[in-house]
This record gives sequence, structure tokens and C-alpha cells, in this order.
Amino acid sequence: MEKSTLRLLDANLNRLKEGIRVVEDIFRYKYNNKNLSLRLKELRHSARLDFDTNALLNSRDIKNDVLKTSIESEKIRKNLQDILLANFKRAEESARVLEECLKLEYQAKSTDFKNLRYELYELEKLAFLSLETN
Repeated sequence: MEKSTLRLLDANLNRLKEGIRVVEDIFRYKYNNKNLSLRLKELRHSARLDFDTNALLNSRDIKNDVLKTSIESEKIRKNLQDILLANFKRAEESARVLEECLKLEYQAKSTDFKNLRYELYELEKLAFLSLETN
């Protein structure tokens, strides 16, 4: 697999897991919601690429990332719900990138990320419904 493709997969896998972790920790520590926290943790742990870890690490090129500087809208969050929404969307979008790119050579893994994305949609709905009842 080309180094640039590995770089794309590595970045999106990291973004996916980071987004899930932010949401997981908010529901764990702020809301003490064991059920949602556990489901998010399990989902985060299921987000894996069975590639050589060194190949993924070696593909990273943070120094030359053309969009590593945040845009203004990424720096502003009004409240915890904004943070939750931004991180759910970040994770969902990354799952979609992984799903699409893996279709080229790894169809089964692509399906795994599609299923993961749909699970995120469901968890997002449950998460925001649970906030309404608190």
C-alpha cells in the first residue's frame, strides 16, 4: 500500500478514536453514564486496522500536513454539547473516510467501519436524548 494511503488511513483512525474518546470521557466523568461510556469504549477499541503498526507510524508526516492549523470555527465551543456534537461528527466523518478508502482493497474492513459509523449515529442519538432527561 502506498505511503500516502497509509497516511490517510492513520490520520483518520486517530481522528476517529480521539473523537470517540472525548465523548466517552464526558459521559464517563461528567455525566457518570456507565452504559454510554462502556458502549463508546467498546466501539473505540473495535476501531482497528490490522496493518503493520510501524507502517502506519512511518507514514505520518505531521510536519508537512497542509491543514494542521485550526480554522477559527474549530477553536470555538459554547458549551459541553458543542464539544459532544463536534466530536461525534469528527468520529463519524473519519469512519466514513476509512470505509470508503478501504473499499479499494479491504472490503470486509470497509464494512466494519460502515457498521461502526452506524453505531456512532445511534450512540449520538442516545447521548443527546440522555442529556434531555438530565
